[in-house]
Amino acid sequence: MESTAMALMERIFLTVFPLVAIVGVGFLYARARHTDMAVANRINIDVFCPALIFSVMSAKSFDLPAYSTLAIGGLLVVLGSGLLLWPLCRFLKIHPKTFLPPMMFNNSGNLGIPLLVLAFGEQALPAAVVLFLVENLLHFTVGIYIMDHRTNPFNVLRMPMIIATIAGLVFSSFDLSLPQAVQVPVDMLGQIAIPLLLFALGVRMTSVDFSNWRLGLWSSILAPASGLAMVFLLQPILQLDPVQFGYLIIFGALPPAVLNYMVAERYNQEPHQVASIVLLGNISSLIIIPVVLAFALQLS
Repeated sequence: MESTAMALMERIFLTVFPLVAIVGVGFLYARARHTDMAVANRINIDVFCPALIFSVMSAKSFDLPAYSTLAIGGLLVVLGSGLLLWPLCRFLKIHPKTFLPPMMFNNSGNLGIPLLVLAFGEQALPAAVVLFLVENLLHFTVGIYIMDHRTNPFNVLRMPMIIATIAGLVFSSFDLSLPQAVQVPVDMLGQIAIPLLLFALGVRMTSVDFSNWRLGLWSSILAPASGLAMVFLLQPILQLDPVQFGYLIIFGALPPAVLNYMVAERYNQEPHQVASIVLLGNISSLIIIPVVLAFALQLS
């Protein structure tokens, strides 16, 4: 029993520490030297992440129907979290446009993909990418619509990540393959995405605003709580196998995505409040994620 507990603790440490280490390097580097990640982030979103998505989804081993129920679960967790917390906006005295998007749209890119891969191995990468795509697609449709009802949701079809998804699914469905001379550089570009996402998160941590710490503290509890509540409410209906149930549990517990701050800044929707929610939520995840991870790993 003791050896099993020690093995579990070691696995959690080996999962969480590499993430914290890379985020820490980004944080320390940005503290020592002014670091503008705008260009690097744009390249990551436009080039490296699409390369990773295409590489995963075009693989012959990728089986989309195997992840369809998980994708539905991810969609319902995102939307359900917003519905669960909507009534609390009045209690917290905050505008729903400020509070609900960070509660709904989690850090499935910067944190979710590397966390699932390190915890469950490379076999979890397709599931992690599927959940990331579901969350991102909702963020750029429902999330933007929340900010501005005049937004055209079909603009999402021009996003490189969506184009890469469609292309990957076409290649997978028709059993197509790229020449090795092309596939190798695509795979190499995709491998840049995850560490760069983590490094960028560390850089962003240097701008933590503690002036709205009470709201940030509430949010750091409510974001994972609402996500996990939805996961456990949905499981009797979805009937996911233990491994995919574990994936969805971790997805539900993830902190708010950094992208929420960028969107709030673009639409001038109290960006300082959103920054506090996002960054304190990500800091508190250092405590919450290991606990949730321990539970999820015991299921698999």
